[in-house]
Amino acid sequence: MFNHRVAFVHPDLGIGGAERLVVDAAVGLRRLGAQVTIFTSHYDPTHAFEQTRELDVRVYGDWLPRSFFGRFAALCAYIRSVYLAIMILLFGGKISVFFCDSISIAIPVLQLKAPVLFYCHFPDKLLTQRTSFLKLIYRMPLDLAEQLTTGLAQLVLVNSHFTARQYASAFPLLRWCCPPPQVLYPAVDVEQLGDGRAGGTTDTTSSTEREESDWAAIGLPVRPRFLLLSINRFERKKNVGLAVLALAKLRDQLATTPTTTGATGSVVAGFHNNNNSNN
Repeated sequence: MFNHRVAFVHPDLGIGGAERLVVDAAVGLRRLGAQVTIFTSHYDPTHAFEQTRELDVRVYGDWLPRSFFGRFAALCAYIRSVYLAIMILLFGGKISVFFCDSISIAIPVLQLKAPVLFYCHFPDKLLTQRTSFLKLIYRMPLDLAEQLTTGLAQLVLVNSHFTARQYASAFPLLRWCCPPPQVLYPAVDVEQLGDGRAGGTTDTTSSTEREESDWAAIGLPVRPRFLLLSINRFERKKNVGLAVLALAKLRDQLATTPTTTGATGSVVAGFHNNNNSNN
């Protein structure tokens, strides 16, 4: 148990993998006795994880634009992030440590109040294409700012060894002046899982019947031997179509292996964010 105030700084507290990690970390720290506050630029309780309604969530800067005529989304995100950090500095109260993720540009401002742990889900630099000379010029100062401000954090964490390699590739300057990021896999709150059935009600059906019912509920007539599961936002950059291509390739490979039998199946799950123009 410890008595510290941990502030999470997240750009948009919606529904996604990054938000799942932030919420689970916040809930876990609160169970350990920490005071937890989530600061964000946007929060809609009807479009967020249920646990957020039990947390102290404060919103600053939702009035700022997300883009200008559908463009300059990254620049607007940086402006919103810096404004959020300034408001935290002025009105956030006493804070022991910051857990900042997704956007690093606010780190220098946050450090005026407390140390910063930065969680890098994936370098923003690698999430966009430089399809024109103007786009290249536009991204250059943003990419440099991302690299320099990321290196200022007291500790940098990434979600996998793959992301660690991408981090090293995207931020070559940091290899010479900063320690490499540490890998911290996203946690799973097992207390939410229970026995896998809502409400823990008694089910008198046989295990075989329950299993067949479960597979039918997701559109699969039988339990496949090989199941490809894709959970993402339905967003262009997530390249959900790759899951379909992977399934087709898997089936082709299995067809050439006589000793391998069994059905294949795929489940593509996710959600659509109306606020994202890149869907």
